This record gives sequence, structure tokens and C-alpha cells, in this order.
Amino acid sequence: MIGSPVSYKRHRFPPAVIAHAVWLYFRFPLSLRLVEEMLLDRGIVVSYEAIRCWAKKFGPDYAGRLRRKPPSPSDIWHLDEVVVTIGGRKHWLWRAVDQDGYVLDEIVQARRNTKAAKRLLIRLMKKQGCMPKRIVTDKLRSYRAARRQIIDHG
Repeated sequence: MIGSPVSYKRHRFPPAVIAHAVWLYFRFPLSLRLVEEMLLDRGIVVSYEAIRCWAKKFGPDYAGRLRRKPPSPSDIWHLDEVVVTIGGRKHWLWRAVDQDGYVLDEIVQARRNTKAAKRLLIRLMKKQGCMPKRIVTDKLRSYRAARRQIIDHG
């Protein structure tokens, strides 16, 4: 469903101020009062109630424009793993992030081996629908072996 463009008519503040306030509120875990305070630091005197109304009115439109772009083969994936303790046992949290900093996928594995890396790559390819232009890793050999297995045996 495509809605009509949002109108800024009859608003006291310019669209750039409204857009910045709504972006701050939705992008970061900030309260309305904190957004009010941040704007006050910039010399913009606006009430938190006005920011709430802006968020209600303009938020859905901004959120629609901020939706994640569809994946493309020109993307760059950054893959890394970190050890986490769950219930007193050591596990590995594998993460994939794109070049814009969006988390593409996370998976918790009991092992740090080629099978676990392969599982992450397969999940990523299913979710994204394509292989990236480049994969950046911490040189763990499991990534290279998993990629070789997936590409060769596809």
C-alpha cells in the first residue's frame, strides 16, 4: 500500500528539524525527553509532546524509507565469531554483518569448525539469496574451507 506523501504544512518547525527529531527517537533507544534535551543542546526549543506527535505522524513514513535495501551481489559481508558462556558451557556466537553495519544473521554453535562456518554461510545465502562480492573474515581456516565446499559442491 502506497500512501500519500506526508505534508509539513502548519508545522512551526522546518522539515529538517522534524526529521532529525523523529530519526533520533526511532534510531536510538532514547526517550522523548532525551530527544527534547538533545535538540535543546542545539538551540532548538521544542517540547517532548511535540516530538511524540511528530513520531506518531511522521514515524511510519520515515520507517518505510529506512527499510533495509534488498541484498545485492555487490555487498561485502564481514564474518566473525566470539566465545560466549551459556549455562556454564562455552559456545560460539557467529555473526555476519554487511558493509553498512546491518547484522545479517547470528547463530550460536557448540563448535568452532568448518561445519559450523558452513552452516552460517548456508543460512546467509538462503536469507540473502546470493553470494556477496567479497567476504571479510579474521582468517579462520574454517571460513575458507566452508566456502570452498559450498561453491564447489553448491
